[in-house]
Amino acid sequence: MANTAQARKRARQAVKQNAHNSSQRSTLRTAIKAVRKAIEAGDKAAAAVIYQNSISTVDRIADKKIIHKNKAARHKSRLSAAIKALAA
Repeated sequence: MANTAQARKRARQAVKQNAHNSSQRSTLRTAIKAVRKAIEAGDKAAAAVIYQNSISTVDRIADKKIIHKNKAARHKSRLSAAIKALAA
């Protein structure tokens, strides 16, 4: 348990920050699932539009360092490749 006032405050802040970051990660997962759902439906045009909206979410969360930038790049790359594969 935190003994000093500073440590108690940091513990309170950590709880709030953890809740915020968890919410942001949930938003990220939802955005990725929306793209995957559009890809599974087979509509390339709709998938491309949803992909563009999702990419801004992924980048924003990576910029805030909630996920690593390489993880964001990996998600974007794999989703883009899946959309491109729809034509074939």
